[in-house]
Amino acid sequence: MVMSVAGTSKMKIMLIGTTAACLLNFRSDLINTLIEEGYSVHALAIDYSDSTRDQVRALGAIPVDYTFSRSGLNPFVDICNTLKLARIIKAFAPDVVFSYFAKPVVFGTIAAKWAGVSKRIGMLEGLGYAFTVHPGKPSLKKAFIRYVQVFLYWLAFRFLDRLIFLNTDDPKDLLRAYNLKVDNVSVLGGIGLDLADYPYMVPPVSPISFIFVGRLLAEKGVHEFVAAARLIKLEYPDVKFYMLGGLDEDNPGGLSRLELTELTHKGLITHPGHVDNVVHWLKSSSVFVLPSYREGFPRSTQEAMAVGRAVITTDVPGCRDTVVDGVNGFLVPPCSVPDLVEKMRYFIERPEHIVSMGRKSYAIAQKNFHSRKVNARLMRYFN
Repeated sequence: MVMSVAGTSKMKIMLIGTTAACLLNFRSDLINTLIEEGYSVHALAIDYSDSTRDQVRALGAIPVDYTFSRSGLNPFVDICNTLKLARIIKAFAPDVVFSYFAKPVVFGTIAAKWAGVSKRIGMLEGLGYAFTVHPGKPSLKKAFIRYVQVFLYWLAFRFLDRLIFLNTDDPKDLLRAYNLKVDNVSVLGGIGLDLADYPYMVPPVSPISFIFVGRLLAEKGVHEFVAAARLIKLEYPDVKFYMLGGLDEDNPGGLSRLELTELTHKGLITHPGHVDNVVHWLKSSSVFVLPSYREGFPRSTQEAMAVGRAVITTDVPGCRDTVVDGVNGFLVPPCSVPDLVEKMRYFIERPEHIVSMGRKSYAIAQKNFHSRKVNARLMRYFN
């Protein structure tokens, strides 16, 4: 049960993330809960517009601008920005600072310590690119980035009262592997959904379709999904394949615009791009597929399970936490097109399991993914 602070002087909590879009898409339910429980909420983002500021105010929170480089590695710029952030934090004097994502956890925590905030909580929603195993030769650049990240975590974690992970593998692969110390460590699971927005619908089985939702990057498994689609189409030409998500042509491992155009023109893939009505596409699909190399706790899988879709995903951190193998879907080895094809073929030849496993996904989502339950656990940490 959530502890209320109503009836006392309002506790101030400051949320430090990255973009306003991330704040509005993934923290709105948390902000609503905090406001209902009597907190004063200051929400920091690096790219507020007039529109997004108004949306945050409509939630009852106070939008606050701050400056940070999301991906830069210039230590002088980062130190300067951390000093500026510390001044912002000190001016508002929050009781709790809650930072999420890698750079805000590092520099937001250090700034909160410099500003004299008494309670500092961080949440890592995955370990990211530097800790993701890719096929091929190890990358020296990735090893260097990982070394820098571990060093920065070592600096910041000593100032955290609690560090929150979304899955059970990340604390092992980060804290235990690199001997990093934190006073308190918690595993939250998924960040949750408002399940009222994801009503169950019986999955269509004629024709059968598979859907991928995510950025069209190598580490999301997009190349394996496309390769499996090619092979399945040769054997079952009526099966459909949907891909939702945008291109990132600056990423050398991503799908190129030319490749995507070829796939759509040949009718191999239906790609509506980045859409606002993801639920509509999930309901129009039979089985959800995420062949990712590593995740925190994928929201896309939670959404698919909430509307009752069986899942094929990889046996890697984050992904394996969403599927009970053989119950609500299947776990396959990462980078394995043959295993992915085998499980797709299983559903094509046994369409009744699309429905039965989808119902198991729905039951798991109802039990574990409701944002109210997730936010109640977070509130206990704040209190």
